[in-house]
Amino acid sequence: MRADRKKVEPLLRTARGQLDGVLKMIECDRYCMDIVTQLQAVESLVHKAQREVLHAHLSGCVQEAFETGDEQAREKKIDEIIKLLDRS
Repeated sequence: MRADRKKVEPLLRTARGQLDGVLKMIECDRYCMDIVTQLQAVESLVHKAQREVLHAHLSGCVQEAFETGDEQAREKKIDEIIKLLDRS
């Protein structure tokens, strides 16, 4: 993975910790809106990690495919991104 692990790993570890906290909140029957707020925080962290990985992919793998002049590699990378966008 070419993404900056120093950026991605802390985001995901924090999200995991917050998600564990959400599970405890549910077990303790905490107020629904407090749980939703914490879930939004988890979602935000995961989204930031996702953007970081995607940025690394675009500036690394995709850029490399375009620089090599390999048309098949370029088409494959473009198709991957289109499929990713279709899923969101």
